[in-house]
Amino acid sequence: MKQLFYLFALIFIWGCGTATLHAQNYQTHKIKQGETVEEIAKMYRVTPYDIYTLNPDAKKGLKVNSVLIIPNAKGGLKADTAGDTRELVGFKEHKTKKKETLYSISKAYNIEIKTLKKHNSFLYANNLKKGDKLKIPVYKTIKNNTSADGQHTASNAKTKDYKVLPKEGKWRIAYKFGITVEALEALNPNMGAVLSEGQIIQVPNTTTEENPIDERYSYYTVLPKEGFYRLKVKLGVSQEELEALNPSLKENGLKKGMVLKVPYQASLPGNAVVGKPKHQIDLTDSISTFSSKRIAIMLPFQLDKIVTDSVLDNKAQIAKNPYLRTSLDFYEGALMALDSLKKLGVSLTVDVYDTKNKLSEVSHILRANAFDEVDAVIGPLMADNVNKVASELKRDNIPVVSPITKNIQLYDNVFQTRPSEDLLRDKVVHFFANDTLASNIIIISDAKHTKVSNDLKTVFPRGAQIYSRMNKKNEDAYFVYDADITDKLKPGRNVVFLESDNPGFVSNVTSKLNAFNSLNDKTIILATTNMNDAFEDDDVSNYHLSNLQFHFATIAKSYDDDNPQGFVKGYEQRYGVTPNKIAVRGFDITMDTVLRLVAYNDLYASVNKAPLTEYVENKFAYKKEVFGGYYNNTVYLVKYNSDLKIIEVE
Repeated sequence: MKQLFYLFALIFIWGCGTATLHAQNYQTHKIKQGETVEEIAKMYRVTPYDIYTLNPDAKKGLKVNSVLIIPNAKGGLKADTAGDTRELVGFKEHKTKKKETLYSISKAYNIEIKTLKKHNSFLYANNLKKGDKLKIPVYKTIKNNTSADGQHTASNAKTKDYKVLPKEGKWRIAYKFGITVEALEALNPNMGAVLSEGQIIQVPNTTTEENPIDERYSYYTVLPKEGFYRLKVKLGVSQEELEALNPSLKENGLKKGMVLKVPYQASLPGNAVVGKPKHQIDLTDSISTFSSKRIAIMLPFQLDKIVTDSVLDNKAQIAKNPYLRTSLDFYEGALMALDSLKKLGVSLTVDVYDTKNKLSEVSHILRANAFDEVDAVIGPLMADNVNKVASELKRDNIPVVSPITKNIQLYDNVFQTRPSEDLLRDKVVHFFANDTLASNIIIISDAKHTKVSNDLKTVFPRGAQIYSRMNKKNEDAYFVYDADITDKLKPGRNVVFLESDNPGFVSNVTSKLNAFNSLNDKTIILATTNMNDAFEDDDVSNYHLSNLQFHFATIAKSYDDDNPQGFVKGYEQRYGVTPNKIAVRGFDITMDTVLRLVAYNDLYASVNKAPLTEYVENKFAYKKEVFGGYYNNTVYLVKYNSDLKIIEVE
């Protein structure tokens, strides 16, 4: 393609000196399905050699929607009297009837027999028979508007003027018109390395719509010799995902200089088109608008079930009703956030709805209230209700922030704040897999978690596996002997993965590990890929977990009791109790949602511009599904320290 660029430079020097392509001796042609170089050459009254000279890549085959550079007809063969031409636009199917022949079919569709055979190659070796399904080319007639001097009129020009927009570079324009950067440079040999706002350049004159630039995605320019495997390694995007985002890939294949739409990445390696490495952002310093925003909070208070005026009875009902208790905790944290936002000068209207944890009530709320002016919805809590709200509001592109639920349908307008279990598991595994300190790996599990043990074995092939003992009925007895562990321990650092949700088994193993820790120059570090209630059971000693530096991943870290943040102090003063995790989550999610709105106008724009935010206990780094909504892609790795506190592992 470099040769093509130099060739254009020479033509420009020898030409009439203007920068527009249609005033020179060549034009462009967008390839249609089924076209050949010979047909295109005949159409433009040039030779195939002429086309190959300007388009050396065409020797490898024609790709649909690619653009060819075509020289104008030579020496008196200009198409001033050539009449109309036909352009292939697609195919239709013909099922052969009895007594039909190639001749009769060709006459019926006004095409040549050789054209029929070309598009139905099985006819070269087989006779036509009843029931054969033939591809019949469909053409449209193009009126020849070429003047006597060989110049095309505007209605038939193969290129058109394009005015460069602010901050627009070559890759954006190439993507808009479905061509490579090199093809754009070939059409504009003198446009320069950097484009200027208002600069007039030439682009293909097609009737197809321009490809829109979606700021929620990144765009990547393909490097020489890059295939789908290299892109998978570099971008983490499979061939299927790339083809889904870039439909022309299936027809055209990967080409050097092609601009691909890819899921947003804050930092693209190598030839990144957009996005630079970004770190955690304090959105309180990024407020760009003080215009009023509107949010809706939807929670299952179930206030209709409170039927008494007695304070004691109400407290009893709150204690018994998990939905009401969770909703009140979350809402109390949200109210604290609204107070903080008000102090920052944020103007906000808040609509609060009781979903009663009923789909019918959710539908009623959506019908009875105007949501078209709402900037974001926080809630509901339960998966079915979240899905209902998101599906109803997606037509207006209103974002729905799911506070707690993890198994929801990721519509385009959904923001799932709860990270996935896979992310929690991977956080722990990757930490120890990338640990530079030499460690002996031991994997202890009960029978229920055999698959987890085997999965860890594939990551740590030298790791030793220990399973809980079985009783006489061949049932899991949930214990191990001392020798089961001591046989696998080695001098130095031992990392032990414990995979179980049985409190008795966790207690049995951790007590033994604690006894062996620091014995005979052996140091033991405990970890799990699934932190669950078993590790917090009363039978499990926190002292043992502390001595073993117990490591696990969590969606929320614990705030420091010795140095409580302003939110914690304010909450205790307001409600007289220490905030639990649900209340803290209500504060963090409300703060993050509103600050993203006032910093970047909408949540969608904030995904790229604020890749990581953090508050009291929770942090948010949203990533977009290829086809779907957004999910929180960050978690904490924490451990027990010697003071029985849970701290973040840096």
